Amino acid sequence: MNAMLVGADTLGNIPDVLQKFGISIARHLSGRNSSHQRKLDRLPAGTDLLILFTDFLGHNVMRHFRELAAEHNIRFIACRRSVCALQQSLQCAGLCAECDRCNAAPAETARPLSDNSRPLRRAARPR
Repeated sequence: MNAMLVGADTLGNIPDVLQKFGISIARHLSGRNSSHQRKLDRLPAGTDLLILFTDFLGHNVMRHFRELAAEHNIRFIACRRSVCALQQSLQCAGLCAECDRCNAAPAETARPLSDNSRPLRRAARPR
């Protein structure tokens, strides 16, 4: 799976985390440089995932890339630029670092927290 990364001046350990999930970096834009903030008309060919690091990205840049991803039917993830936040976002998106089978398809159902869960509030009774 190929990913385009937007945001984060330096990537640090992020490429290692992405490699564990079977994701390679197709392109990285820091988002701070004014040339990176100019609107692109399309994402790079072969992009399967768009990852937006929200720490230093402006709202307009994020909105533009989200719209591009929606136009091309590409999944996107928005998270802070940290290894923990990225891992959590990838797992919530249905990607798994342990096996290739999980990388192919997102999780279909969520497991309840406990079997005896009760609603937090009771429904108001009609008077």
